[in-house]
Amino acid sequence: MPPDSKMPGRSLLPASLVLVLVLAVSASVAEKVLQIPLLEVGGLWVKATHTATARVAGYLTSAPDLTSAWTYVRAAILVWLGYASWAFFWRPLNRVRKLGDVGYVAEGSFSTKETANFIQRRRKNGEDVPPFYPNGWFGLMESFCLKRGESQALHVLGMELVIYRGQNDRAYVLDPYCPHNGGHLGVGGRVVGNCIECPFHAWTFRGEDGKCVSIPYMDTSAKIPTNARVKSHITTELNGWIYLWHHAEGLEPTWSVPEVEEINSGQWTYRGRTEHHINCHIEEIPENGADLVHLGQVHGPVFAAGVDLRTMWSTFWSFAQHHWSAEWAQCPQPDGHIGVVKLKHGLAVFDRMFPMLDLDVTAKQIGPGIVYLYFESALGNGVYLQHVTPLGPMHQKVVHDIYVSRYILPPVAKFYMLGEALMVERDVMIWNNKQYMRRPLYVASKEDKLVKKHRDWYSQFYSRQDKPALRKDNTLDF
Repeated sequence: MPPDSKMPGRSLLPASLVLVLVLAVSASVAEKVLQIPLLEVGGLWVKATHTATARVAGYLTSAPDLTSAWTYVRAAILVWLGYASWAFFWRPLNRVRKLGDVGYVAEGSFSTKETANFIQRRRKNGEDVPPFYPNGWFGLMESFCLKRGESQALHVLGMELVIYRGQNDRAYVLDPYCPHNGGHLGVGGRVVGNCIECPFHAWTFRGEDGKCVSIPYMDTSAKIPTNARVKSHITTELNGWIYLWHHAEGLEPTWSVPEVEEINSGQWTYRGRTEHHINCHIEEIPENGADLVHLGQVHGPVFAAGVDLRTMWSTFWSFAQHHWSAEWAQCPQPDGHIGVVKLKHGLAVFDRMFPMLDLDVTAKQIGPGIVYLYFESALGNGVYLQHVTPLGPMHQKVVHDIYVSRYILPPVAKFYMLGEALMVERDVMIWNNKQYMRRPLYVASKEDKLVKKHRDWYSQFYSRQDKPALRKDNTLDF
């Protein structure tokens, strides 16, 4: 796992130790420095800088001793440090948190993952929980995850699928089990042209309609049976993502995924991603956009305070505070499947605001599982693409990708991405441990009215005859 994907607490520990060391050294020399005239102090700094520069220049310009093993050791160390520095600052972020990695508190001698399973078994979701798989477009994966001629097995929306990219560069999604003898097309299936070949007996299926077009050992005088086919699913690809249309009643798409022009025109550049696996109902994740009260409660402490809700209110970090204001509204028809959040962010340090860190965010909730979070800042503009995809009951995969204008340096974009990820992981600790409440106990307030309004809007993505069914033991072992 790359260094930028470590847990926040671990990455802060070395920095804290270095800070303590610097303060200790500073304290030990402070008295001596104060006894030296300011002009002499400046001279000492100039002399030290000149000496260090001369040493580095001499080291770089002197001919290396090729007979010494230390020469090669130092060269290897320099190469490694150069690569690590480049990767830390310039390589796109890839932060992945799987089930049990974040959001749970270990109980007694049990591991975090064991505790996560215990919580899943104990949590009661109720009989009136909404369907686990709403109707709409869902992001399957980023386009770069599927190369031409490659096939992969997928498990999303409670379904086993195979996805592959044909030689025409188009992505196809089919039911994976060959009707001949049950071979899985996504496990060893070979892409042939724009079709996929079963690894078991080489039956070949067409991506457009799932029809079998070749059975190599069949008699030449025989015809391929009309029922020799697998289901082909509706897909589309844009904004660097492959999407699947899902509808419990089998209806055709009633809306399309909007294009982010700045991405497809190349004006904004990809700078990284985060991926989180979460145990909750899918509706609870986008509902955060309309839950104004939780912004100050969960996301008020500065992001450097970490993701543990038990410790983030430590007075050590109280010198800084995030300030949020937001509003949510549904778009008028024919865009009734879109909700919009207007969000403003500011950071106060010692009660002083820093406009350079202000963010104006317009988040478009598109259907049940897609959000475009456009942001404007003093450092530049960009967008987070959020895709919430149910893998199974109460198991969501949430991916954020960040695209920014070209003049935003990669380290700045990674800083934005990491800050957003830490805020999400605080929510994960809530989502993983809460119970879905079909009928929350609302109070008379505009904040609770807005959450109810969002729930009423979200209900359009459910089919009435789609009845959810958890496993009898109510567990999601992993």
